[in-house]
Amino acid sequence: MRSIKRTEYIYHIKSLLLLGLPIIIGQLGNIITGLADTVMVGQHSTEELAAASFVNNVINAFIILGTGFSFNYTPIIGENIAVNKRIAIGGWLKNSLMANFTTTISILIVLLLIYTNIELLKQPDELMPLIKPYYIVLMCSVLFVMLANSFRQFVEGIMDASISMWILTIGNAMNIAGNYILIYGKFGLPELGLLGAGISTLLSRIIMLLLFIAVFVKQKKYLPFRKGFLVTPFRKAYWKRLNLIGWPIAFQQGIEAATFCITTIMIGWLGGMELAAHQVAIAISTVSFTIYLGLGSAVAIRTSMFKGLQDWEKVRHVTAAGVILAIITSITLSIILLCCCDTIGNLFTDDESVSEIVAILIPILIAYQFGDSIQIVLANALRGLSDVTSIMIISFISYFIVAIPSGYSIAFFLGKGIAGIWMSYPIGFTCAVLLLGYRAFHIMNFKRK
Repeated sequence: MRSIKRTEYIYHIKSLLLLGLPIIIGQLGNIITGLADTVMVGQHSTEELAAASFVNNVINAFIILGTGFSFNYTPIIGENIAVNKRIAIGGWLKNSLMANFTTTISILIVLLLIYTNIELLKQPDELMPLIKPYYIVLMCSVLFVMLANSFRQFVEGIMDASISMWILTIGNAMNIAGNYILIYGKFGLPELGLLGAGISTLLSRIIMLLLFIAVFVKQKKYLPFRKGFLVTPFRKAYWKRLNLIGWPIAFQQGIEAATFCITTIMIGWLGGMELAAHQVAIAISTVSFTIYLGLGSAVAIRTSMFKGLQDWEKVRHVTAAGVILAIITSITLSIILLCCCDTIGNLFTDDESVSEIVAILIPILIAYQFGDSIQIVLANALRGLSDVTSIMIISFISYFIVAIPSGYSIAFFLGKGIAGIWMSYPIGFTCAVLLLGYRAFHIMNFKRK
């Protein structure tokens, strides 16, 4: 294998950072909002924190599944932007919005079925009055997230990621302010607690969608894309390709999200304290995940662009540069977490019992940073190449066949409790890295020949 020159690495690393940083900053806004939610709700009551943990994990699992479906647009944009087909991209955006809308209807039907049978999930009885109204409000916000996702994929795919960054920042700032007002009942409004956090989230997601629409309609540089949007009809061929790419990605994302959802349900069997600690640790974990996902999105965009140009050597270079950045980032974040291991739980709750459980989970969180970062980059490189079915199969094996049974066995057969359930994460991510690495190496070398 021909070695890549240092300058080639530097060029691709710089390109990934220039594209990825605005994506990361925008997505971190979502996570900061989630952290603010967790802190404010946790300070309001431990019971509400536990209820938020359950609902957020269930709803977010389906949002992640839907977001995965919306990633169908990324390789299509990359292929078209590489050859300057701007009108075609606008047409694909129109069809992407319709595909996302119909997918959302399916998701909402499933979420409603879960709600009507929510007692079967055997969560603590004292949490049910908190869980139900919060669940309904967050469920209503899913449609706005999904439609906004099409516009996000559009602006990021045409290398205009700063637009997405600013819209997400504005929406999330409004969400945090709304949380403070509605959770604690400021400015003469009633103190709504957890329900207030849900209402604030719903309103902010509506505002972000409206901002994306306004930018698309008003920006002069988007004129060719708007023309394509207006003149292109809904086409069966477009619909078919969006679904062929989107559903394997959706199931891949959904499988990974469902792993966290299922483990959350299992942790709920252990009690409210464990569930609250899990919510805190997951909130922390989501920060690193979001950084890796932003980097992975940049890798997907760049690999799809070079695929459109049929430059397979550069596809390999971009993927290698992404893995290097993932390793550096995961090591840096692990060091930060290690330094804060014993005290970080106190930032989220005054309950010492919860903080002690969080301190047990942080070392496990650190253990899976390396695997999580690399598997995200490799999966996104394959996504950029539209090699989506293999990602879905690998995710199913890694998480459903390997991770969940391992975590259950360690937790309940070996008696390790919540720490045992959490061990499923590093086990699953390590398996995914090995399988995705093999697949990426195989397909990129095969295409180069």
